[in-house]
Amino acid sequence: MPSDSALRIVWIYPDLLSTYGDQGNVLVLEQRAQRRGIETETIHVRSADPVPESGDIYLIGGGEDRPQILAAERLRKDGGVHRAIARGAAMLAVCAGYQIMGSTFGGEEGQPVDGIGVLDIASSRGPSRAVGELVAEVDAELGLPTLTGFENHMGVTRLGPGVKALSRTTVGVGNGDGFEGCYAGHIVGTYLHGPALARNPALADLLLSWRAGDLAPLDDTRYEQLRRERLAAVLGS
Repeated sequence: MPSDSALRIVWIYPDLLSTYGDQGNVLVLEQRAQRRGIETETIHVRSADPVPESGDIYLIGGGEDRPQILAAERLRKDGGVHRAIARGAAMLAVCAGYQIMGSTFGGEEGQPVDGIGVLDIASSRGPSRAVGELVAEVDAELGLPTLTGFENHMGVTRLGPGVKALSRTTVGVGNGDGFEGCYAGHIVGTYLHGPALARNPALADLLLSWRAGDLAPLDDTRYEQLRRERLAAVLGS
């Protein structure tokens, strides 16, 4: 178990939900915390294990239909995510993990499957698969630069009044309504792979700040150069 002094990062169900390099989100959080002298301890929670409620930042990634359904079933029974969020933990939920956090999502045949209900969203299968680069402008309240990432999903996600859209899409599909992802409290949901935090380090810092407080600045010159090059390539400018 992690010590009381370390920032506790909990990676949920890597044996079920870890496509498109989403585990890289864990590595980015560890690195950006440690570069600031913040000690971290990471717990990898396999699907047969209980989800600890004492973590600081929880991460859950994407996956195929059957693993997603199994993950939702086990998380509903476990209840650890609900207890952690109630304690004030932060979370980044990606793609299938994003859908699981809502009330329902589309199963293998498009049938509704119960999520765990920590986000006021509902997802279903869309008419076609969204595949490719995604660029989105973040809600001004969060103070983040343009997000970039890769999406590969058939989900359409409807936001309820309990959440706000994370960003407005410039390129790509996202939720399917001109917006991408959502946030509420210290929870962020998104369809962005890449992994998301490697391509958007400012988002990683936002998650860290929610649990570690004000952060010392880092020299992100190289990150920013790569981000601008990627944006230029996607936008054709």
